[in-house]
Amino acid sequence: MTPLHTVRTMCPMNCHPTLCGMLVDVEDGSVKAVRGDPDNPDSRGFLCIRGQAAREIIGNPKRIVHPLRRAARSGSWQRTTWEDALDTIAARARAVGSAAVGTWSGHGFFANDYGTRISSELLRRFANLYGCQWWSPTMICWGLGAFGLGLTGVLRVNTKEDMGSHAALILLWGANVASQPLTGRHLAAAKRRGAYVVTIDVRQTEASAQSDETLLIRPGTDAALALGMMHVIVGERLYDAAFVERNTLGFDALAAHVAKHDVQWAAATTGVSADGIVALARRYASTRPGMILLGGSSMHKGVEGWQGARAVACLPALTGNLGIEGAGMGPRHAGMTHGQGLTSIAARERRRPGDYVPNQMSKITESLETGRVRVLLLFGTDMVSSFADAARVGRALDGLDLLASYDLFMHDTARRHADLLLPATSWLEDTGCKSTNTHLYLMPKVLEPAGEARSPSWVLRELARRLEVHDFFPWAERTGPLDAILDHPATGHATAAALAAEGGMRALRISHVAYPDLRFDTPSGKVELVSDRARSFGLPSLPVYEPPPASPYPLALRFGRTLNHFHAFYDHGRMVPTLAEADPEPRLWISPADASRRGISDSDTIRMFNDRGEMKARASVTDRVPPGTVWMRDGWEGLNTLTSGAALVPDAAVDLFETFSSGQAEFEASVDVAAA
Repeated sequence: MTPLHTVRTMCPMNCHPTLCGMLVDVEDGSVKAVRGDPDNPDSRGFLCIRGQAAREIIGNPKRIVHPLRRAARSGSWQRTTWEDALDTIAARARAVGSAAVGTWSGHGFFANDYGTRISSELLRRFANLYGCQWWSPTMICWGLGAFGLGLTGVLRVNTKEDMGSHAALILLWGANVASQPLTGRHLAAAKRRGAYVVTIDVRQTEASAQSDETLLIRPGTDAALALGMMHVIVGERLYDAAFVERNTLGFDALAAHVAKHDVQWAAATTGVSADGIVALARRYASTRPGMILLGGSSMHKGVEGWQGARAVACLPALTGNLGIEGAGMGPRHAGMTHGQGLTSIAARERRRPGDYVPNQMSKITESLETGRVRVLLLFGTDMVSSFADAARVGRALDGLDLLASYDLFMHDTARRHADLLLPATSWLEDTGCKSTNTHLYLMPKVLEPAGEARSPSWVLRELARRLEVHDFFPWAERTGPLDAILDHPATGHATAAALAAEGGMRALRISHVAYPDLRFDTPSGKVELVSDRARSFGLPSLPVYEPPPASPYPLALRFGRTLNHFHAFYDHGRMVPTLAEADPEPRLWISPADASRRGISDSDTIRMFNDRGEMKARASVTDRVPPGTVWMRDGWEGLNTLTSGAALVPDAAVDLFETFSSGQAEFEASVDVAAA
């Protein structure tokens, strides 16, 4: 029997940019307790309900701990061996050819290495050397918003610490701090200093309680609000002329463009009053420094997904709020600080020539339907929950020759469509390392894997051996991939051994201020108010708002995060008792006016539907959502049967930025609601 001892690690919930330090008490191979790490410089002892619930992953009776297979997808699961499972995958892969093999991973694959991407890099290395399909996880998350930011040239972020210490004005634009609670502490610090906080969202979020003002906008009209603000800033000459002259391109064209988008137009489009738009524009232009925290994922899941980010990113350039403390764009999901970086081991330069499906959600679904991809390997992801137009995706999955799912728990994709289940290791059963915007954190192996669970690197090495993928794992040590990734100036060329000797933590060599050199992420090095890159792909070169097509369904559906839920892993928390109890059923926020019109009362069972599908939920009648908009926490079964899978940017543009894909579907959904 081993005595009780405490290990420093990180929470496995991946609420980036919130990544919390965790202390785990272990005795005789089992977890006795978890708590926040007070010495972690990012979280300082904080650990939310998600992190507290993580201990329930270990020893969970619903966990997959042995390889499983079934002869028919409607049949029962039978225990098998790793040798049989991997031999089956290899045989099917050889039969269809490498180009007909697809690989895709999600947040469940990054529980040990979010921010350092060890597992994702190894999977991409395998795909590049083998010549199979690999699709970017970012296409269902923050990539579409980052595409708009990147076209303008302001991808990098100032840190939460900089915001707390220096920002005088903070716009929480689609950013709900429930999904990044560590930012909340610094938001509170800024308010204590006297900073003014404005929430801009489609509902009154948790962040509204920490705000001086909340502006509710119609879903998908973020670009219109930004254009209206620019109309005021330019028309009243509130912009920083010297900064604009030195550091931007296309001001004259933008000025002429926004002159056509007056405040009355913006008010009619967004639902925000004309006086409110004028007041916000004047406040932002006159309060220095001002910081914008842009929504990381949910804000961009609509027809105007990237245009909103493109337009909002012009605001700090017009007002000179870039390259200085307390300004620019604040922390967001996967936003990187100035100087932050890692080395890639993905062997992109060795990608075998092949017939590759673009990093475009609609094209991936089409490739499954047509048989262009016949074997699919999923790693830590619930595809039918993550993809838009989920009913179509499910039908396509049923036509595959083989679908294998590597994960900790069963989920919708595995239950309905998989042939093989491969048991994954938990965050305590393998060595890992996470990176926030400011620090590196080692995650040591604490426990032996449960049952026959195997690590991502082991699974990929075994597949590579069977498929004769040479040079996949050239490192002598098990930590070789991690050491290679950390071999970068930003980390001080850290290694796993060096981090362990330093207590598992190291500060990154970064700037808390983005773009201190005023060199931006564009070909010109300036903020591009007019984007020739956008024009080259047939996209508008100026930020625009394009109204959605008319729909017979009157309610705009939007969804997002809550403190009880983040991402699809652990079957959306259904397999973790604390989280399942805290959030037991889908609830649809609906305004009192919309509910009354349909004869719906609070807590009634309702049916939400459109021409793609329907789902049942319970009504939450609340004035925190305006008439015409309904809102639900994402991830519930059936929700994505309502959403559109149409492409939003051309195939050729989705990989414009090397580090992420913008091939997200539009996730647009207009619905109606009726009593069930």
